[in-house]
Amino acid sequence: MTLHLVRAVPAPPAQGWTPDGWHRGARWVRSPNFGPRPAGVAVDLVIVHSISLPPGEYGGPYIEQLFTNTLDWSAHPYFEQIRGAEVSAHFLIRRDGELVQFVSCDDRAWHAGVSSFDGRPACNDYSVGIELEGLEDHPFEPAQYARLAALIGELRARYPIAAVAGHEHVAPGRKRDPGRAFDWAGLRARLGV
Repeated sequence: MTLHLVRAVPAPPAQGWTPDGWHRGARWVRSPNFGPRPAGVAVDLVIVHSISLPPGEYGGPYIEQLFTNTLDWSAHPYFEQIRGAEVSAHFLIRRDGELVQFVSCDDRAWHAGVSSFDGRPACNDYSVGIELEGLEDHPFEPAQYARLAALIGELRARYPIAAVAGHEHVAPGRKRDPGRAFDWAGLRARLGV
């Protein structure tokens, strides 16, 4: 399911941002895995992901270590499967609703990979990637939905966000997140669309 947003509901003011695209309400953990957005490309899509490292384990340091290229690949047998990955997202929403930012929203994070939305390839160029700490097909926490909806509202105040999609929608067959347990109807209600 993809949420196409309308401007009928006013977005909150963009007072929570630094001039260079960092959210003042987030804990900043700067990732080296980013690049410039193409000139003249509007940021108009939010992509929702899910991640847990190792799969099904929550609360540890491994996601932040992965996104900052400091993960000890020998710390868990699963990490051998992702050895050498250089990835990031703009945000991570922890199970308790904590917001962590890795890349300025003015920059291009490396979250969607080979992807396409509404016929436009290279979603990283024009999207903001938000990771929810969780595992596909496992329920997410109410605090995560509340923080996600608030963040989308704050992003809409700063950028011309027109749609919200899952990673599974922009990379079908390759990705499954955030998965069947993600409550798209609940997010729609929280956003008032």
